Amino acid sequence: MFGFKKAASKSLKRTFLTNATDARSAIAYAQANKAQFMDLHFIDFLGTRQHIGLSISELEEGSFENGFGFDGSSIRCWQDIHNSDMVIMPMAETAVMDPFIKRPTVAFQCRVVDGTTGNSPYSRDPRYVLEKCVANLNKSGICDHARIGPEAEFFIFDDVRYGESMGHSMYQVDSGEAFWNSGRQEPGGNLAYKNRAKEGYFPSPPFDTLVDIRNDMVAVMESIGMHVEASHHEVGAAGQCEIDFRFGGMMETADAVGWYKYIVRNVAKQHGKSATFMPKPLLGDNGSGMHQHYSLHDASGKNLFTGDGPAGLSDMALYFIGGIIKHANSILAFTNPGTNSYKRLVPGFEAPIFAAYSGRNRSAFCRIPVSHPRARRVEFRTPDPTCNPYLSFAAVVQAGVDGIKNKIHPGDPCDINLYEASAAELASMGIKEVPSTLKEAITALEKDNAYLLDGGVFTEDVLEKYIQQKNDEWTGYLQRPTPYEYTHYYDC
Repeated sequence: MFGFKKAASKSLKRTFLTNATDARSAIAYAQANKAQFMDLHFIDFLGTRQHIGLSISELEEGSFENGFGFDGSSIRCWQDIHNSDMVIMPMAETAVMDPFIKRPTVAFQCRVVDGTTGNSPYSRDPRYVLEKCVANLNKSGICDHARIGPEAEFFIFDDVRYGESMGHSMYQVDSGEAFWNSGRQEPGGNLAYKNRAKEGYFPSPPFDTLVDIRNDMVAVMESIGMHVEASHHEVGAAGQCEIDFRFGGMMETADAVGWYKYIVRNVAKQHGKSATFMPKPLLGDNGSGMHQHYSLHDASGKNLFTGDGPAGLSDMALYFIGGIIKHANSILAFTNPGTNSYKRLVPGFEAPIFAAYSGRNRSAFCRIPVSHPRARRVEFRTPDPTCNPYLSFAAVVQAGVDGIKNKIHPGDPCDINLYEASAAELASMGIKEVPSTLKEAITALEKDNAYLLDGGVFTEDVLEKYIQQKNDEWTGYLQRPTPYEYTHYYDC
């Protein structure tokens, strides 16, 4: 939510500090840092970071060509047990020393290969989907590359408890900053430095108790080469935070999101706290989003979204927005992928639910922030940080490219507060709301997916498995009674 991104002369081509470019230099990097182990990281189909640790004696030049085998049937939405052999292939250029493992450990981001078909990339490896999107964008002739700047918010809690069974369902979280604790007894006395709900934006210490934790997170991010621009308390009063790192190319930024979440969680744990990227963990306060800033550039780095149109946009930028608006419902299946995602997308909590665009207007789901022309960009505000960044970025760019190819104009910008507009006003402007449930988004994806399949970026098996998984999550959600239902219906 900080909003003002600095212009840069070129895309972020190198996210981390290592100078490794090939197998030999990656091994030299590990040796120079006295690595005793190596850690192989990958993001699974649903966006969770996975890893396997190996002795450094296993690291040799052939490791980057041959990879290491693993059981793909034990990873959600991947292989069946009778066809389970898979291979993870470390990428030499991603080498970085892990900042949390006690013994010196060099970590690599990995590609995933289907072990049953030689060295062919695995279709459901989300990194491969984005890899194809990058290639498809370049091949289209529209631009040389896209740049993305994500803003992932999160909460830091002091205590988190939850559970469910046939006869039990509960959750309870706590934060020393929360206003609900203004009357409790605390060791040494309650000093009353609490934040009222929805008033957590930019408070100074002692109300902001998380400065040192955020600074430790920033220090770790910078130690591995991430360029951090800002960190601050967010609107959510009970420990909501945001740290913004410099935008970059699609793949580099998606990899960086994985490191960002890994670092946030581990530093919080070091401080005896728990960090969550859950979109709506609290009733009555703002949820956590992951606004995504998009721009397209030519080979020289020129911003192709800069023009003379509304909010300083070019026709290309307007068509890009038009594609997002046209495909918004199905895009949300990837950018807002959980049942909890839609509890954030409600009026009154700054979450954008209207498929419209405007400069500066935060009630529209596409905003054009005030910026220098070189930094002109489209901020898509609906996504949340539970999304798989590889699939999410690919879906948004595919929609935008479809808008450019077909010259889908988004109409006039909307400069009114859409939350206060009547249904008749919204209808007259042709503005629709985004889906209000995961099921609506998945149903839309089933019907509207040709733009994703364009250029072979997404494939039928990716969509089929994803839709199946999300329908299963929706069914499980519907089957569970909740405390809210007991409150309203037990005495019916």
